[in-house]
Amino acid sequence: MGYMRSGGGRPSRPTARHAAKFLGVSVLAGVVMAGIALPATGALGLTAKGTAQQFNDLPGELKRPPLSQASHILDANGDLIATVYSRDRTVVPLNQVNPVMQKAIVAIEDSRFWQHGPIDPKGILRALGTNAQDGGVAQGASTLTQQYVKNVFIEEAGDDPKAVAEATQQTIGRKIKELKYAIQIEKELGKKQILSNYLNITFFGEQAYGIEAASERYFSTHAADLTLGQSALLAGLVQSPTGYDPLEHPKAATDRRNTVLMRMAQLGDISNAQAKAAEALPLGLKPSIPKNGCITAVMGAGFFCDYVREEFLNDPAFGSTAQARAKRWETGGLTIRTTMDPKAQQSVQASITQHVYKSDPVATAVTLVQPGTGKILAMGQSRPYGFDSDETQINYSVNQTMGGGMGFQSGSTFKPITAAAAIDGGTDPNTVEPAPYSMSYPSSVSTCGKPWVNSDGESLTNESKSEVGPMNMKKAMALSVNTYFIQLIGQVGICPVTQMASKLGVTQSNGDALQQVPSVTLGTQLVSPLTMASAYATFANHGVYCSPTAIESITDASGKSIPVPATDCKQAMSANTASTINTLLKGVVEDGTGTLAGLKDRDSAGKTGTTDGLKNAWFVGYTSDMAGAVWVGDPSGNREMYNITIGGVYHAQVMGADTPGPIWHDAMSGALAGTTSPPLSTVQLSGDDNGGNNGGNGGDGSNAGDQTQNPPSGNGGGNNNGGGGGHKGHHKHDPNPFPTDIFP
Repeated sequence: MGYMRSGGGRPSRPTARHAAKFLGVSVLAGVVMAGIALPATGALGLTAKGTAQQFNDLPGELKRPPLSQASHILDANGDLIATVYSRDRTVVPLNQVNPVMQKAIVAIEDSRFWQHGPIDPKGILRALGTNAQDGGVAQGASTLTQQYVKNVFIEEAGDDPKAVAEATQQTIGRKIKELKYAIQIEKELGKKQILSNYLNITFFGEQAYGIEAASERYFSTHAADLTLGQSALLAGLVQSPTGYDPLEHPKAATDRRNTVLMRMAQLGDISNAQAKAAEALPLGLKPSIPKNGCITAVMGAGFFCDYVREEFLNDPAFGSTAQARAKRWETGGLTIRTTMDPKAQQSVQASITQHVYKSDPVATAVTLVQPGTGKILAMGQSRPYGFDSDETQINYSVNQTMGGGMGFQSGSTFKPITAAAAIDGGTDPNTVEPAPYSMSYPSSVSTCGKPWVNSDGESLTNESKSEVGPMNMKKAMALSVNTYFIQLIGQVGICPVTQMASKLGVTQSNGDALQQVPSVTLGTQLVSPLTMASAYATFANHGVYCSPTAIESITDASGKSIPVPATDCKQAMSANTASTINTLLKGVVEDGTGTLAGLKDRDSAGKTGTTDGLKNAWFVGYTSDMAGAVWVGDPSGNREMYNITIGGVYHAQVMGADTPGPIWHDAMSGALAGTTSPPLSTVQLSGDDNGGNNGGNGGDGSNAGDQTQNPPSGNGGGNNNGGGGGHKGHHKHDPNPFPTDIFP
């Protein structure tokens, strides 16, 4: 590899005696700088004794970090989702590099490689003589072994500019290290392994590290299949990957290739006729565009791919510190098999594409998970992963710490969590509440600490004046009656509700616990679709919550398995409570607000949700073997969804039933096509005509009634970074709305 030569004053003419002395171990390092031989230690102000001490004080072993390579992220079937890397490299053994390539690199970089030791005395003498005759520093003397050592220093430095500068600095101290470790390496590895390592570590330009990546980048072939001309071109590149870049400078690259061919002929590696024939050929480039990162993911799985990366970087199982995990990810060479079901992912993407366009003023995010395992089966959104207009790198499906934004108000999709807390605490689901059209918040509600007090006389209403009680929990759930659930949380208290939410993995998207306010039951706090899908999967799984996971298994570059933590599954509620919630939510899709979402070929259950101002619309639902959440809204939290066209369809207003519901239906239908699902476990409630798994009678049905109403001390959001979710929701019919409360 060529390096920059040091200039400075004209060196004095060396002598044979100086050169011989130069070769002594005691002064070996002190007289070589920046790949060239300098005349004598005296001229450098160094003594043989001092140089020997520097040499001997170095650590005895060269630390050779694993070469950074590309990692491959696979779906559950083992097919490629995306390739990610900090350095595009695929390590191959020497027997997978065409012998002509091996000869080409040796010929141009270190023609005496097979004859000399870690340093080349003849090369040093030649450099001394040539440089002296030229009056400068025209020729270097680094061997392939020394170059390999230098590349190890560079590899260890990674992308840290300061560390790279130190690894390549033109100083005697660095050269001392390079020479000592070259001696060690030759003893330890032998010539063939050094050549193999060199070919795999060297940078060939155009993001290609190592001979295999370079072969792919410039010729779309493997290192084993390189021709003579291709080999000569690649061998010539390492001296100056930028200056001889054939894609940018084809004339310079051709001249350099021909120089390599001539050198190979001079050494007898090839005949003159072979060299001439190869020189006459065009470069024959067939470049492959580097495909790196989640932006290249198939099936719209860019955000799932990004979640896999975040899961790796955030889990202590993959490194005790964030720095250690980041280094391991950058080193790469990993094969990561994920939980993504390609059929489910394709179905999600097809449903999104059909219902919401990426150029629409609002967006959608869809996530599917598997009850009982926590496996994330699919994840997509209408605004693709990318940097262009109508694209984003913010994952609307997940919490902020995992690459998401600030989350979105969940609206009435939170009500089943309140119901679960109440039932698990002993409340009879047949309990009848007055549930008037309008009411004041309870004057005082117990919390996990100091009681919440309605000091301002805050009130709320239902969406429609026809939605009045008295009614039981089943009808209230089917119609999504706000006053019923405020009365319910007033009786059971806020603490059991937030504690149940915690057991279901529900926190605010920024990682904070839910606030202790009664409006929590109306879904005024900011959460993510993955959070809600995982919570609802608990109902399908007999009350056992399983934390979401995207990684199934990992192997490193050597094929060794890396332990992957299992999902954490815990009983969040009794099985009877879960069965009761199933019964209530079956009523929602059979006879309530979610009829457009319900599946006809198997048991399904779910809940609609719409926030104040129609800024967010949701449907979260499940079968016994799949759960999913769909959110629709403006990621910035500013757009009210009135008189709006989404996916080419005009909507006077968008609510949980009419847009998220059909998206969920189509995504789930495709994901589950060709399968059967066991029936959901249910219970018989009073008023059920059939009881059991039939779910009973859910009320008169309505697409309204699931908006948040004047949530006191509620949370809002909205930010320009894609993490919004609406404001502290006052009802649009309320003559005295409360002021907006925006998250920072």
